[in-house]
Amino acid sequence: MYHPTQDGYFGEFGGSFVPPALKQALAELEAAFLRYRSEAKFQQELTDYLQHYVGRPTPLYFAERLTTELKGARIYLKREDLNHTGAHKINNCLGQALLAKRMGKHRVVAETGAGQHGVATATVCALLGLEAVIYMGIEDTRRQALNVTRMQLLGATVIPVTSGNGTL
Repeated sequence: MYHPTQDGYFGEFGGSFVPPALKQALAELEAAFLRYRSEAKFQQELTDYLQHYVGRPTPLYFAERLTTELKGARIYLKREDLNHTGAHKINNCLGQALLAKRMGKHRVVAETGAGQHGVATATVCALLGLEAVIYMGIEDTRRQALNVTRMQLLGATVIPVTSGNGTL
């Protein structure tokens, strides 16, 4: 079994491949993550929001008919659709936004395809008083106009991306 080197390699694989302009920002982000991930106050705040705002833990549902139909393993469905905003995306967005706030940042920048990640980002930014800037392919903004409206209602700036095929 390979263990990562100090540079993040597992044998010949791994490492960090980012533009030089982003290296300092990523180093700052990594340092903050390492600092706060074990801090009791940060963990308690995250846990409180996950429980009282997001709606976690979400239940497991035993899919009895599917289990019977497939004649094998007992199948359970994790009901992440019951989270606030209707998907699992808010779990990660909440942790990232709390970390950004701890770092003294005032704006969160994200990208989204169908809009679920953008809605989750806009939601936690509204909750925490952070500015949200969401990049979304121009074709996706047409296809997912309802999610664009939701992001905007939450105070996010949605920037259509026109390069490439207009999707992210």
